[in-house]
Order: sequence, then C-alpha cells, then structure tokens
Amino acid sequence: MGKEPVSEQFFIDKLAASKDHFERALDCKHTAFDDLYPYMLEHPQFFWYKRYVAWSELLTIVSLCEELTFTWKELFTTQQVAYLDSRVMSATVLDFWFEKNDSKEHAQR
Repeated sequence: MGKEPVSEQFFIDKLAASKDHFERALDCKHTAFDDLYPYMLEHPQFFWYKRYVAWSELLTIVSLCEELTFTWKELFTTQQVAYLDSRVMSATVLDFWFEKNDSKEHAQR
C-alpha cells in the first residue's frame, strides 16, 4: 500500500497544533517540550528557550503552508499574521500576541 499525498487539511491541523503549542509556551503552561527537558524547569532561561522553539516550529509550518500555497491566515488575527510575516520573535510579539493585552486595562496594571 503506497503513501497518500499530504493534504492541505493535514498542514492546517499541524499549524493549529503549533499555534496552540506557542500560545501555551507564552502562558508558561505545560507543553511536550517540558517532558523532554524536565531538569530545566528550574532554570529561568528555559522559558525563553521554550518560547523560541515553539515560535520556530510555528514559523516552519507557516513557511511550508506559504510554499504550498495553502490558506493559513484564517487561524490568526491580522496582528498575529503581521508578527508571523515579520518572522522576528520580539518583545512586542511576546507582550501582544494575545491582542487583549493591548487594552488600557492591561496597561494600568
């Protein structure tokens, strides 16, 4: 039995999972990455690295979707698409990925 071609839905599902992984990393929630390096949980730099790895995974899948001309932007807000298009994980991405953080209420805390 031969291998079937990978579908657009397969990539979109992987992209949704990668987005969830990145968002869990941003929120410092448990991800599969924690299971790979349990001894690192006590080190503050681990959380930065965990976010970087999740961002890299997300960019890789977005890049593949772009190359294959799959529709992927619907999974993200306009601002998130702009962050992904810039490809740089900056403090702005970390602080404002969840657009609700841009509210006056958040700024006053």
